[in-house]
This record gives sequence, C-alpha cells and structure tokens, in this order.
Amino acid sequence: QVQLVESGGGLVQPGGSLRLSCTASGNIFGIYHMGWYRQAPGKQRELVATITRGDSTNYADSVKGRFTISIDNAKNTVYLQMNSLKPEDTAVYYCNSGGVISGTFNYWGQGTQVTVSS
Repeated sequence: QVQLVESGGGLVQPGGSLRLSCTASGNIFGIYHMGWYRQAPGKQRELVATITRGDSTNYADSVKGRFTISIDNAKNTVYLQMNSLKPEDTAVYYCNSGGVISGTFNYWGQGTQVTVSS
C-alpha cells in the first residue's frame, strides 16, 4: 500500500507561480516513476510531467519551458514548479506513481485544485 499526499495548490494570477509537492509513503520500494496529471472541467485527465528516480523527465507540450518536475529521492517527494501560469492551466492536479513494470505500484493522490485567474 502506498499513500500519496499532495500540497501546494491554490489561486494565483496569470503569470504567477506555484509549487506542488507530493510525498509517497508506505510500501514505496517499487516506485520508479512519479508525476503529475491534471483534469479540467469537461476534459479528460492528461499527463503534465513525469520523472524517474534517475531524473529522466517527460513534459506535455503545453507546459514545456514553464513547468519543471523534480524529485527528492531521500524524501520520496516529487515537485512541480509551475511558472508563467495561464488560465488554461486551471485544473485539478493529481500526483501519480508507477513501477518499472507497467501497471505496478500505480497509485494516485487525492488531487489539488490549481486556479489561475485575475
């Protein structure tokens, strides 16, 4: 069993910044990928960014150059630094984990609301 605890969501103005955090606890030895997904009202959940324990990263085209994902292996925590936020970034952001084998250690956080508005 793995628990993912998220923090850092909130309301910001366009052009502002937020940093999301997600800490994994429990049976975490098999986690090799962590990342962030988001879901806006009426839309499907989409990949934002992922990272491995070896620091290989993958970003959605819509956030490249603005968002940075990083991981602190000692703390079992993944971060998403979001800069130059746009209204279209508004969504519920979900933390996700996965194992080296597809479908293993697949867990989700509860989601945290990010709202970008004037």
